[in-house]
Amino acid sequence: MNDSSIYRWGRVMARRRRAVIALWAAVLVGCAALYPSLHDALGAPDYGVLGSESAHAADVIEERFPDYGSEQDVIVFQSTIHQANQPAFRHIVGQALRAAEAQTFVKKIVSPYAPNAPGLISKDRHAAIAPVGIAGDPRQLVDRTESLQDEMDRAAGRGVEVWVTGYSPVAGTLSKISQEDVKRAETFGLPVALVFLLFALGAAVAAAVPLTFAGLGLLLTYGVFALLATAFNFDQFLVTIATMIGVGIGIDYALFIVSRFREELAHQAGEGSGEVDVDHAVGVAIATSGHTVLVSGLIVGVALTSLFVISAPIFYEFAIGAATVALCMILISCTLLPAVLAMLGSRINRGGLPQRLQPRDAHPVSGDEQGPWGRLAMTVMRHAKLAASLTIAILLLAAVPLLDIDYGVDFGFTALGDTPAGQGQEVLATSFGPGALAPIEVVTSGREGTPLDRRGEERTAALARELRKDDAVARLTAVKGEGAMLLSVQATTAIDAPDTEKLVRDIRETLAPPIEADGGPEVSVGGATARVADLSDETLAKFPLVLALVLGLSFMTLLFVFRSIVLPIKAVVMNLLATAATVGLTVLVFQEGIGEGLLGFESAGFIQVYLPLTVFALLFGLSTDYEIFLISRMQETWRATHDNELAVAAGVEHTARVISTAAAIMVIVFGSFLTASFLELKEYGFALALAIALDATLIRLVLVPALMHLFGARNWWLPFAGTETAGRPSHLAGGSDRDA
Repeated sequence: MNDSSIYRWGRVMARRRRAVIALWAAVLVGCAALYPSLHDALGAPDYGVLGSESAHAADVIEERFPDYGSEQDVIVFQSTIHQANQPAFRHIVGQALRAAEAQTFVKKIVSPYAPNAPGLISKDRHAAIAPVGIAGDPRQLVDRTESLQDEMDRAAGRGVEVWVTGYSPVAGTLSKISQEDVKRAETFGLPVALVFLLFALGAAVAAAVPLTFAGLGLLLTYGVFALLATAFNFDQFLVTIATMIGVGIGIDYALFIVSRFREELAHQAGEGSGEVDVDHAVGVAIATSGHTVLVSGLIVGVALTSLFVISAPIFYEFAIGAATVALCMILISCTLLPAVLAMLGSRINRGGLPQRLQPRDAHPVSGDEQGPWGRLAMTVMRHAKLAASLTIAILLLAAVPLLDIDYGVDFGFTALGDTPAGQGQEVLATSFGPGALAPIEVVTSGREGTPLDRRGEERTAALARELRKDDAVARLTAVKGEGAMLLSVQATTAIDAPDTEKLVRDIRETLAPPIEADGGPEVSVGGATARVADLSDETLAKFPLVLALVLGLSFMTLLFVFRSIVLPIKAVVMNLLATAATVGLTVLVFQEGIGEGLLGFESAGFIQVYLPLTVFALLFGLSTDYEIFLISRMQETWRATHDNELAVAAGVEHTARVISTAAAIMVIVFGSFLTASFLELKEYGFALALAIALDATLIRLVLVPALMHLFGARNWWLPFAGTETAGRPSHLAGGSDRDA
C-alpha cells in the first residue's frame, strides 16, 4: 500500500497542506463570486427530443409564423367587481396591452376584444385573456416573462388583476418554489445529519468535517455550473437535484476518508511507537477510502454517461449536472480534505463522546470479527440460503408494481399557489378550460419546404373539422402563416394529463395519416404535451440500451477493481434488484396513490418519465460507494488470511457502522425533500431515500454476507490472471479455507 501512487498522492497533499489549502481558498472564493450569475443563467426545463415530430413542428412554426414567437403565453385579466365590457376593465386591458407591445421581445398580442378572436372573454365576463407571443431561447423566456409580469403589475388597478402565465412563467415560478423547498429540506436535514455524524464518529470535530466538505463541494459545483451554463441550458430543477445528490455523496465521501484516517491514527497509537505519523495516516486513508471514492465516482460517471444515448436535452443536462457534482466532490475529497486532515492531525478527535459511544475502530481491539456487526455477519452466513432467498423474494415482490408503470410529466401546477403564474393558470383552467395554458399545435406545410397549396389548405380545413367533432377538444383556432397553416387545439384536459397526451397520439396516428396520404400536406404535432409524448417514446425506446450500457460498463470497471468474476456480477444483479424494488414501490406510492394523504400530495396517475432511468443510473453510482468500501475491506483480510468467512465478518465489522451512518444521512437528506411542495421533488426524494435504505440494510447487511458465504473462495477468483487465488483447487471448491 505504501508504494501505491494514490498513497503517495495522499502524502503529497499532506506535506503541501498549506499550499493546497491556500489554492483551494482562492478557487472557492472565485466560485462564490460566480454563484449569483448561475441563477441568472437558468432557463425553463426542456422536455423536447432532438429530431422529434414536436421539434420539427416548432421549427416550422418559427420559420413560417414569425409573429407567433418562440412561445405562446397568456395575459390574464380578472376582476370580482367589474365585467369585461365595463370601462374600468377595458381601460386596464388597454393599458396593459400597450405596455406589453412596448417590449421588444413581444411578437404579437391578440386583444380579448378583437372581432376575429372570439372566446377570449369568460362566460361570466369577469375574466379575459390575451394570447401573447414571446421571442427568445429557453433561458431568455423565463427572464422576459418575469419582466412582462412586472409591467403588468404596474398596469393593474381599479379592481382588475393582471397576470402572465404559460410554460415559461410557470417554469420560472416553480424554479423559485424549488429553491424554497431546498432551503426547507436543508433546514431539517442538515442538523439531523450532524447529529448522526456525531454519534457515528464519536467526536465533534470529526463530525463537522464531512458536513463542511459537502458544503465546500457544492460551492465548487455551483461555480462550475455557472461556467457550464454559458454553453448549456440549465434549469433550477437540475441545480436542486445536484444539491440533493451533492450533500449526500459529499458527506459520504468525506465520512469514508475521515473514518479511515482516525482508524489509522488509533492503530499507530495502539502500537505504542511514539509520535503518530500524520502524513502516513493521510496516505493510508487516501489509498483505501480515497480509492473507494475515486472508483465509485468513476462508476457514477460511467452510469450517467450512458444517458447521452437518449436524444433529449433534459437527460443531457441531468447527466452533465450529476456527473459534475460527483467529480467536484471527488476532487475536493482527494485534495483539500487530506490537506485539512493533515493540518488537524490528532485534533480530529476533539470534542469526543464518552468511551462507550466511540466507534470500535477509534480504539482497536483484538479479533476483527468480534464486534456486533461482525457477529451479525456470522449469523447471516450461518443461515445464508434462507437469508438470501428471503431478501431476494422481498425485493422481487416490491418490484411487482413495475409491471403496471405509466409515464408522464407532471408540470407541478399544484405547487404554484397564489403566485402570478399560479393565479393566472387557475383562472385559465376555471374560466377557459384546463387546456388553455399551452394548446396542442398542429401545423401543416408543403413537402420539402414548399408552400401549402390549395389542396393542402382544403385537407387542413378537413382536419380542423374532424378535430372540432372530437369531445376531447374544447376550442380550435386556425392561423394562416407563410405557406403553412397552424391549428391551435385546446384540449378539455390539462397539458400534463394522460387524456391530453392521448389526444396528441390520436391526431398523429389516426387523423394525420389520411391528410398526408397521396401527396397531401405534411402534418406535424407540437406543443408542450407533444414534447412530453415524444420524450416518453424516446425514453422507453432507449431504456434497454441505457440498461445494457450501465450494466456492461459497470461490470468491466468492477472487474478491473476487484479482479474477480463473481463480485462484479453479484454487484450488478444486486443493484438491478434494488433499483427494481425502489421504482416498484415508487409506482405504488406516486402512481397508485398509496399513502398520498400521509405524504401530502395528490397522485398524477403516472411516474415522471425520466425518474426510473435517472434513479437507476444514480443508484448504480451511489451504491457502488458502499460496495467498494465493504468489499475492499473484506479483500484486505482475505489477502492476509485466505479465510472467506473471516474476511466477510471483518469487512462488515469495520465498515457497517460507517456505511449505516452514511446511508442514514443520505436517507435523511433525500427524505427531507418529501416536505417539498413540488411533486417531482417528492418523487425523487422518496425514490432515492428508499433506494439507499434498501441498499444499506437488505443488500449490504444481509444479501452481501449471505452470497459471499455461498460463493466462498470463488468470490476472489479471476481466471487466467495469475492472481494469488487462481489455480488453487481448494478455493475453487467453495466455502472458506476452514471448510477446505
